Amino acid sequence: MATELTGKVAVVTGASRGIGFCIAQALLAEGAKVFICGRDAKGLQGALEKLRASTPANVDGSAADVRSSEDCRKLIRAAAERFGGLDILVNNAGVGIFKPVDQLSVEDWDVTIQTNLSGVFYCCREAVPLMRKRGGGYIFNISSLAGVNPMPSGSAYNASKFGLNGFSEAMMQDIRYDGIRVSYLMPGSVDTDFAAAPGSKARESWKLTGEDVAKAVVDLYKFPSTALASRIEMRPSQPPRKK
Repeated sequence: MATELTGKVAVVTGASRGIGFCIAQALLAEGAKVFICGRDAKGLQGALEKLRASTPANVDGSAADVRSSEDCRKLIRAAAERFGGLDILVNNAGVGIFKPVDQLSVEDWDVTIQTNLSGVFYCCREAVPLMRKRGGGYIFNISSLAGVNPMPSGSAYNASKFGLNGFSEAMMQDIRYDGIRVSYLMPGSVDTDFAAAPGSKARESWKLTGEDVAKAVVDLYKFPSTALASRIEMRPSQPPRKK
C-alpha cells in the first residue's frame, strides 16, 4: 500500500546500528528508498544485509565519516545518483564523550563537536540544493535532551547538542520557503548501546527504544505540509522513581 513516503529518497547517517538503523527500517517499511552510512565498513555491510532482507532494491549505502566534509559531499551525491534525487535527510550520526572539562582532551572535544555538529552542517549544506531541485524536502536532526539540560561531565556533548538545536532553528528559517521542513528530535534515555557500558548486553525496559524515535520521524513526515513540529522532546513515560 502506498504511503506519503513511497518512492521518497532518504539519507540516514550513523545507520549501521541503534537509532539510525531503526529509522532506516521504518522508512523502508513506508516505501522509501534509503541510503545509509556508517564509519565502520564491516558494520555498515552487516546493516545493509539485514535491511536488504526485506527490500533489496530500495536500500544502499557507503562508508563515510561525517567529520569529513568531503565524505559528506560524496555521501549525498552517491545517494542522489543511486536513487535519482534526495527528499529526506536524517542526521543521526553522533558520539558521546563524558568527562569533566579539565579531563577532556582536545581530541575528545574535536571529535564530539565535529561529529555531532559540523557533520550535520556538512550534510545539510550538500542536501539543501538537491531538495530545492525536487521542490522541497525534510531534514531531521537527531539531537538530545542534553541540548536543553546541562549535566556534569557533559560539557562537550552539551555544547554539541545545544549548538545543533540552534543550528536547526536557524536553518529552518533559511529554507522554509523552499518547501524544506526542518525538525529536531530530542530523545532522553534510549535503550541502545550508545551509552551502555563496554561489553554490556543488558537492556533497560523503561527506556525509549530506537523504534520510538523512528516512529516519531515517520509521523512528523506525515504531518500536513502547512504544519511544522520543529522541535520534539521525547522522554521515557515511566523512568525509575528517584529515591
